[in-house]
Amino acid sequence: MGNKYKIPYINACIRAFAKRFEITVKAAFKYLYDFKGIGFLDEFYDIEHLQSIDDAVDDLIVYCHNNGGELV
Repeated sequence: MGNKYKIPYINACIRAFAKRFEITVKAAFKYLYDFKGIGFLDEFYDIEHLQSIDDAVDDLIVYCHNNGGELV
């Protein structure tokens, strides 16, 4: 199976993040990229994909906030 689902999973997380904050998908990607959220999803995919997307978004909020993000 490998990681063929990693990119679709990251895409789903970005879209869920955008929906949660009522921002565009492009703005969500930029925010997550700038504050290391994309790297977090990539590095911890093996753990994060076992949780719900909502839980992953919650984790992204905390992780990005710890890296200087201020959406919350």
